[in-house]
Amino acid sequence: MTPIRHYALGTLIAALTAALPLASQAADAWPSKPIQVVVPAGAGGDTDFNARTMARYFEKMTGTTMIVTNMNGGGGTMAMNKVQTAQPDGNTMLFGHIGFLIVNEVSGLIDYKFDDKLAISSIPAVDKSVVLVAGKESGLKTVGDVVSKSKAAEGSVIYGTEFGGFSHLQGLMFQKAAGITMKFVDVGSASDKITSLLGGRIGLASISYGAVQDYQKTGDMAMVAQYSSTPNPLLGDIKTFDEQGIKLDMTKPYVIAFPKGTDPAIVKKMSDIMEKITQDPGYAKALEDGFKQPVTFYPTDAAVQKLNEIRTDLMQYKDLLRQR
Repeated sequence: MTPIRHYALGTLIAALTAALPLASQAADAWPSKPIQVVVPAGAGGDTDFNARTMARYFEKMTGTTMIVTNMNGGGGTMAMNKVQTAQPDGNTMLFGHIGFLIVNEVSGLIDYKFDDKLAISSIPAVDKSVVLVAGKESGLKTVGDVVSKSKAAEGSVIYGTEFGGFSHLQGLMFQKAAGITMKFVDVGSASDKITSLLGGRIGLASISYGAVQDYQKTGDMAMVAQYSSTPNPLLGDIKTFDEQGIKLDMTKPYVIAFPKGTDPAIVKKMSDIMEKITQDPGYAKALEDGFKQPVTFYPTDAAVQKLNEIRTDLMQYKDLLRQR
């Protein structure tokens, strides 16, 4: 090695070494100012609820405020773009779920992988409360009822969804697993699905149990099945698809992510803080009361692994989801 090259290499090593303490100091100081949490969904739904619950306990633990911003346009792409193009300083964060990060890719709404433009911090929670719901007028109460009616008259069961979204994929996966053909109609958000179920315009929909539990009590809706292959004890005696002879597991992990290029130490620190939040009994009670959701957590590396597994599994439905 010539003296000139040796000098250049030494200068580079010195510069990198000097930068390490600065990165460490930035992570140590974080969070030092309010953090904007961008939610690719409207206020009042399950994603918004989980984001605001997390924000409340984050402030309790760190003393730093989180400002939740709802952006539900473009199927979540507007919110994703806002975070992806933000300064990677740890002060802008995405709180979404796999519908926005993975299903949008499967459906063709976006053309990139979830971690191409985002630094995944953790899976802070998993919605294991989504159920297949039937309206009273449909007369459907079990998976067997749906299968029998569908096979007797193809397309006679009307499934309400948002085309290209998470619930659309849930319906397609159920249809494929059961070997039936349902009629899919685009009705909109969870509140729109509820209205359509009550009005008898659709027979089935996939909705978080917390939003429909009162209608089960009044008899206006029947809980056909829960999507988690492992029964969620908070849902009482609602049977899983597996328990009714159809192998299906379609739970909904939520995801915390930062813009690509954010200091990995900050990304990990957020994961560590979130893990401590999940150990707070008050947080667990809030999830149970809000959406009958048990506490679930995946730290950074495990979260990325889990999301990759989900992506691989869902990609097999790409052609089905892109059909209209």
